[in-house]
Amino acid sequence: MDIRKIISEMTLEEKAALCQGKNSWETVGVPRLGIPSVWLSDGPIGVRKEIDGKDENGENMTEEAVCFPAMVGIAASFDPELAHFAGNTVAEAGRGLGVDVLLGPAMNIKRSPLCGRNFEYASEDPYLAGQIGAAYIKGVQEKGVGTSLKHFAANSQETRRFSVDERISERALREIYLAAFENSVRDGKPWTVMCSYNKINGVYSSENKWLLTDVLRNDWGYEGAVMTDWGATADHVKGIDAGMSLEMPRGCDGDDLAVVQAVREGRLSEEALNREVERMLRLTEKCIEGKQTEYEYDAGQQHHMARRIARETMVLLKNDGGLLPIRGNRKVAVIGEFAEKPRYQGGGSSHIRATEELSALEALRSVSAYTYAKGFNADADTMPDTLYEEALETARNADIAILFLGLPDAYESEGYDRTHMRIPACQEKLLNGILDVQKNVCVVLHNGAPVEMPWAERVPAILEAYLGGQAAGGAVVDLLFGAVSPCAKLAETFPLRLEDNPSWPYYPGFRDRADYAEGIWVGYRWYDIRKMDVLFPFGHGLSYTTFEYSDLKLSSDKFKKGNKTEVSVRVTNTGHFPAKETVQFYVRPDHAGRPRPVRELKGIGKIFLQPGESGTVTATLDERSFACWDEEIHDWFVESGRYIIEAAASSRDIRLSAALEAEGDAEYVHVTPDTLLNEILSVDGAQELLEREIGADFLETLPQWFRQCPFHGIRRGKTGDMISTERIRDLCGKLNALQHSGK
Repeated sequence: MDIRKIISEMTLEEKAALCQGKNSWETVGVPRLGIPSVWLSDGPIGVRKEIDGKDENGENMTEEAVCFPAMVGIAASFDPELAHFAGNTVAEAGRGLGVDVLLGPAMNIKRSPLCGRNFEYASEDPYLAGQIGAAYIKGVQEKGVGTSLKHFAANSQETRRFSVDERISERALREIYLAAFENSVRDGKPWTVMCSYNKINGVYSSENKWLLTDVLRNDWGYEGAVMTDWGATADHVKGIDAGMSLEMPRGCDGDDLAVVQAVREGRLSEEALNREVERMLRLTEKCIEGKQTEYEYDAGQQHHMARRIARETMVLLKNDGGLLPIRGNRKVAVIGEFAEKPRYQGGGSSHIRATEELSALEALRSVSAYTYAKGFNADADTMPDTLYEEALETARNADIAILFLGLPDAYESEGYDRTHMRIPACQEKLLNGILDVQKNVCVVLHNGAPVEMPWAERVPAILEAYLGGQAAGGAVVDLLFGAVSPCAKLAETFPLRLEDNPSWPYYPGFRDRADYAEGIWVGYRWYDIRKMDVLFPFGHGLSYTTFEYSDLKLSSDKFKKGNKTEVSVRVTNTGHFPAKETVQFYVRPDHAGRPRPVRELKGIGKIFLQPGESGTVTATLDERSFACWDEEIHDWFVESGRYIIEAAASSRDIRLSAALEAEGDAEYVHVTPDTLLNEILSVDGAQELLEREIGADFLETLPQWFRQCPFHGIRRGKTGDMISTERIRDLCGKLNALQHSGK
């Protein structure tokens, strides 16, 4: 496709039309020039392709498709290879259903457990989210289907999502809220990026030139098209000028005409319009080429793949006394409607019309005899006395009771946030009642985000199943009865209570403003710096075996900018069950300097080991592993000093550590009249410059305590009033220039 030639032959009206949707799901084509339209579809956990007609709830009908585990579970696998496999599989379904671009993955950070869309998001940690996101993108696009990385950026709440102004520091943006997008863009290379609805520091994402051009394209090197979230356009002309390629869906009928008019009146350059047209044509070219990629689509086979994936997304939170796996001829009581009608996906744009559903009750038939009691009505959120008494009697007469609890559909969805972290009161009453008559209790949770568990100490075993897709029931049974060992880890912290969360005082903001006042202290970064107890820490997850870590090695105990350091650890399966273990590598600053988290995840590795088997897990630490964002120089900065590299089973289970010395960037001090003299003298060459400018005996004439004073204080020293305010400012300029020049 000769794109430049095509653009030269297009009319202004055709160019404007190409930057606006044709309808709800298609882009505009230009038939006379051989340019087809592109079909977009929701697709974070499966293909949600709309078709004509309405379902029983009055919603638009969609094609049947396999529903895979939600991104919250994919991230809990801590396994980029699994994310890649999931991407491959979803893309094959997309090809089978005639989709060109799948809208996902979503890489927004889990700032608060209350966000109604947390089940779609990967993690509270940007490193983990970025690793999972990049792998998923590669998996999808290998099969000839594009992705749309979303929601760029800081879409961390549903409350007033169309208008809220997220006020976020530059450091928090770069280190927390943009970092997962950055890694996904640099490594995954998505065909498209989707902007969020919200404003960031006063500017809508859809027309935010700093976000869409300065950061995304100039800093990260992104070359693809950017589209709006559905209905996120504030001003289409401003959007194009800022780097927005496509308004979706088709906006007001006058939007394309407004673009034409803006070009003719000189308010929008045709070069800016041509730039976005070229990006749209390159997307179209990729979609045409993608249709030539080989693929296989078998919905039945994909259902089995969904079960395989789901097994690695569920986290064993607790297993006191080795209650699990369930073995032998035990009388099993299954209680809770979710066992019969599993909640396996969230609401909103990711909701799939599944090809089939596998409940735990159905999966259990081939594994164990059991008795079942419904316990509660999930949809109505009620528990009649008859159901309650039946459940207690069922539990009382069993050897072990498995309770399927969690959040009903109405509790979490796109479009609104939760108001609390509790499970429904009727479910909690049921659980407490059963604990009074049965000591061997396992709780299986179906939910998309953390819940409070005031009952956790009384329950021997807890399996966090999250929203595991249409085969979730089978995966739960596989884990409970030991067909495989649990191997997932929490990609988010479970706090003891909502009020412990760092965003609690500020979430979701007031009116149309949300202040991210907690800054970089998100998730485990906050709980660690505060030394707070949590219910379950980030990275936590149990297995049916035990693992021993040994022989932690660094390729060098010195780190220099531009180099890389390899870290490795030997892991041994010291138990009796074949299983996978995830090693987490954290970097902990061990020197004075800028405020930093206690530790930050900077490497992951997963390994499968038979009982008694050992293997080595490795990770690579690079410059960014040690860097923080400096708001004075507006860039990443590596502090020189000592760092501890930790090999861990969770953020609170550090097994081994080793130290290295980093030779980082030269410290930069933005000198003003208010800068302390001691800080100025820490700059290389500053003392010599001041002695040249003021006198060789400059420091000798000042009392020692003057070093703790602002620079302007030297006017009151023994040098008298000879140094004017203007002279102080001139010296500040020279000191800053000295640092910029490196001399």
